[in-house]
Amino acid sequence: MSDINTTPLVDVMLVLLIIFLITVPVVIQTVKLELPKVQFEPTITKPENVALSVTANNGKCEVFWGMTPVTSQELVERGVKKLKAEIDKQGGINAAGLELPEVHIRGDINTPYRCIGGTIFAMQMAGFVKVGFISEPPAGSATTRL
Repeated sequence: MSDINTTPLVDVMLVLLIIFLITVPVVIQTVKLELPKVQFEPTITKPENVALSVTANNGKCEVFWGMTPVTSQELVERGVKKLKAEIDKQGGINAAGLELPEVHIRGDINTPYRCIGGTIFAMQMAGFVKVGFISEPPAGSATTRL
């Protein structure tokens, strides 16, 4: 008899196919997310928020609180004073509905990250928990959710 019995070969192939069909979904794990489709959201400016501008001039970091230039130490001191005054104004640290002010940083496009990072660190040392970045939206972008 010169014919090859292919039945065991087909059986083995079917078993391997079933094994692969079972193991592939286990190996490929993804978390289903629906990411927001936002081009740009306008910033809600509250009077208690702190507006900082950061730039670099000849490699030296410059931070402006409003329009006033400040050093790193002055930045922390003013931040602590501002936060403390806002908490006292709202009735103390245990007041119901306490809303802490935010820090909004405007960074020049040519500013090195160490300047921006140092500003973030200084404001976190002062006690601020919300730090945001102000940017200019691209031309023609919409301000609504897609």
